[in-house]
Amino acid sequence: MTRARATLVSVQDTPYYHCIGRCVRRAFLCGFDSQSQTSFEHRSTWVQQRLALLCDSFAIELCAYALMSNHYHLVLKLSPQRLKDFSDREVIERWTAVYAGTDAARKYLNHQSIDDVESARLDRQIKQWRERLGDLSWFMRSLNEHIARKANAEDQCTGHFWESRFKSQALLDETALITAMAYVDLNPIRAKIATSIESSDFTSGQARCAQIKALDDDSGPPAMPRLIPFIESEHRRSLDHLPFSLKDYLDLINNTGRIIVSGKRGFIPAQQPRLLDSRNVDLQEWFDTVIRLQARYELAVGSPARLAQLAKRWGKHWLHGIRHARRLHPIPSG
Repeated sequence: MTRARATLVSVQDTPYYHCIGRCVRRAFLCGFDSQSQTSFEHRSTWVQQRLALLCDSFAIELCAYALMSNHYHLVLKLSPQRLKDFSDREVIERWTAVYAGTDAARKYLNHQSIDDVESARLDRQIKQWRERLGDLSWFMRSLNEHIARKANAEDQCTGHFWESRFKSQALLDETALITAMAYVDLNPIRAKIATSIESSDFTSGQARCAQIKALDDDSGPPAMPRLIPFIESEHRRSLDHLPFSLKDYLDLINNTGRIIVSGKRGFIPAQQPRLLDSRNVDLQEWFDTVIRLQARYELAVGSPARLAQLAKRWGKHWLHGIRHARRLHPIPSG
């Protein structure tokens, strides 16, 4: 039975979510259609530009993304504190950057007078817009509807472009976050359309590598969308950064990517990756999870304790993936 999105997304459980959108039938999000000999590569720019606008407008941060030929993956972070800090003017400016807004809103931004009735109505609208600017469903709706309209206009057709409403997985702890981000960044390598992170087009992994290169050769910042930055462990309490270092993360996904390309999925490195070193995870199980995250988990990813806690809150006996979580997080002996 499909659960209401409001029950699936709660910052009390976690601010991090892995979201997936898939095109209907033979529709192309980007890539090359060998049957019709048509390139849809330019649509990746549509998605990236829209993501840039939405991340600049909503109180939602982009942690990772991958754009594939008929689907996409995002890892997003809800930022309720940022939302709370928006002034009324910021709320109006951010909302009207995405949607048309109202006459009263435009008057307000232009410092024009508005009567008491308009003012009261605008106050209600600002409250509603503020809620929506922090809402994951509204973020995804603002992305999917925009892309669907452009794609249908280009294809000269009507009807659904997306297979269904977007799917989401709650990422309940840092290990789940790391695993989901790696899963997303390694999509082109798993699909055998790239052999390295640097050659994985339309992914945040490639964008992160480009950011480093730009800093090294002073070539300026790479193309959008804006990604939430990493930070070292001594600053873990920061609200505006991922709670681990960029170097450790890139080392992890580069090494994992090489193992996937080699086809030696049973291979375990002599030295455990630093980012996983302090975590109680079975390394082989982690590699297998990065390959099959969506098959192993459904609505949430996390430790057995966190999954059990969430299941209880949802009134369920268990959540899909608990068996794999127990294997990923074995109980230390002794």
